[in-house]
Amino acid sequence: MTPSADTDRRHLARAVELAEQGRGHVSPNPLVGAVIADGDGVIGEGFHSALGAPHAEVEAIRAAGDHDLAGATLYVSLEPCCHQGRTPPCTDAIREAGIARVVVASDDPSEHAAGRGLGILRDDGIEVVLADGELADRARLHNQPFRKHARTGRPWVLFKSAMTLDGKVATRGGDSKWISGEASRYRAHHWRAECDAVAVGIGTALADDPLLTARVEGVKRQPQRVVFDSLGRLPLTGKLVRDARAVPLTIVVSRAAPRAATDALETHGAEVIVAPGENEPARVCSALDQLGAAGIGSILLEGGPHLAGAFLDAGEVDEIRLFLAPLVLGGRTARDPLEGEGVELIADAVRALTLDCERLDEDLLISARIKDW
Repeated sequence: MTPSADTDRRHLARAVELAEQGRGHVSPNPLVGAVIADGDGVIGEGFHSALGAPHAEVEAIRAAGDHDLAGATLYVSLEPCCHQGRTPPCTDAIREAGIARVVVASDDPSEHAAGRGLGILRDDGIEVVLADGELADRARLHNQPFRKHARTGRPWVLFKSAMTLDGKVATRGGDSKWISGEASRYRAHHWRAECDAVAVGIGTALADDPLLTARVEGVKRQPQRVVFDSLGRLPLTGKLVRDARAVPLTIVVSRAAPRAATDALETHGAEVIVAPGENEPARVCSALDQLGAAGIGSILLEGGPHLAGAFLDAGEVDEIRLFLAPLVLGGRTARDPLEGEGVELIADAVRALTLDCERLDEDLLISARIKDW
């Protein structure tokens, strides 16, 4: 007997919820959750927990134990894989288990997938249902880094900043510690833990001497630190370089960077990549191509304003999260969150697809999704 639409929605919602438990642990793989059910009753659950670990479908089948899965329905947040990668194809495991029906929340846009897994299951006589509506949107949105990387080869970019009520991120003298409150800074550390890399410009690196690590409990791997430093000026005595052998550090330079400077950075454990291009947005695109090819699927862009503006001009900001603090700075030369060239006309402005607001102690967190992959 085919489950009701309400039963399908309930089990599929659980699969999407399970997928989130892999966040920060599976990149460049996607987040995936799975539920096996016989009508209203759940037989097994699973999620993709770590890169190289069994996929969600296999975990759910294992969790079912000795249950007879013939006639059962598998609910999965992403189209099952059909290729041999770090693990065998999930389509094989589904067929071998005798599962009769598969309900999928979202497609896999990867070149080796893109509907192939669903076709294989259908050819084997398994009923396949591709969901739509709110659950499909949720499943697609929580895998935006994976989807962008699959389609473009570039990392998904989340721009984060903290600003005052008058839109400033630093005083005219450059002081910015701290505009946002402790709760906001703690949330930002969670974003570092979830992303593959954290990026700043050389101005921020020189002014703050940051570590750029995720300092929250339960972090299993630190993000790669990336500094856009066109002339290779990052000090060898700074925290980033001193820690380069423990936590990966990549320096993005231009062709104008002195060889002596880049050699010294490499000697101290940093990776140096050269990003060619006729202007800063072009060099941003070149750097993202190289970082994406190295397996970086997501970047938390923490500024400063100059680098953030170059990313925006390059069309490579996918989501913006701004902490708005109850402060007013004033000053003609106080820094704005985004510089760069910008646009001439309001009609040409980047318009957010979605806008959300959350209170964090005294601050407001404004989240805006710019692109949908």
